[in-house]
Amino acid sequence: MPHDVTALLLAWRAGDRDAADQLYDAVYDELRRIARLQLGRERDDHTLSSTALVHEAYLRLVDQSRAEWADRAQFFAVASRMMRRVLVDHARRRGASKRPGARERESLGALEDGEIASVANERAETLLAVDEALTRLSARDERLARVVECRFFGGLTDAETGAVLGVTERTVQRDWARAKQWLYAELRA
Repeated sequence: MPHDVTALLLAWRAGDRDAADQLYDAVYDELRRIARLQLGRERDDHTLSSTALVHEAYLRLVDQSRAEWADRAQFFAVASRMMRRVLVDHARRRGASKRPGARERESLGALEDGEIASVANERAETLLAVDEALTRLSARDERLARVVECRFFGGLTDAETGAVLGVTERTVQRDWARAKQWLYAELRA
C-alpha cells in the first residue's frame, strides 16, 4: 500500500490524471482516520463531519499544482496540515459569527444552551490558540512545529514523521517531547 501511494503520487506529479482518481481511492480511508482523529479533539456539536473535512482538505491538496510529492508519508503530513487549516478557518468563521448581532444557534442536549455555546466557543478558542502557538513555534524552530503537525494533527508514527522530515525516529521522539513542553508552557502563559 505505501509503495502504491508513492507510485500514484509520482504518476500524478508527472501529469497522469487517472493517477489522481486512483490516489483518492487509495488514501481515502486513511484520510478519514486522520479526520476522525482531528475532529475527536473538537466540540461535540461540530458542524463538519469527517467526510466534509476530508473533501475540503483534498480539494485544497489537489489545488496545489506545483506540489513536489515525494512519498506517502509526506502526502499525509501535508494532508494533516490542510485539515488543520480547514478546522482553524472553520473556528475563525465560528468566532466571527458569535460577534454581537450574529444569530444564536439552537442546541439540544443535557446542557443548557448557554453552557453548550460556552463549551463550543472554548474549544474553538483553544484550537485558535494552539494554531497561533504552533505558528510562533514554527518561527523559532520549524522542525519542532512540523513534528507537532505530523504527530498530533496527522497521527503519523515516529517512523513516518522521521521519513517526512528526514530525521531518525529518536530525533522525532526528542523533538516531540520538546515541542509538547514548549506548547504547554506557551498555552499556560
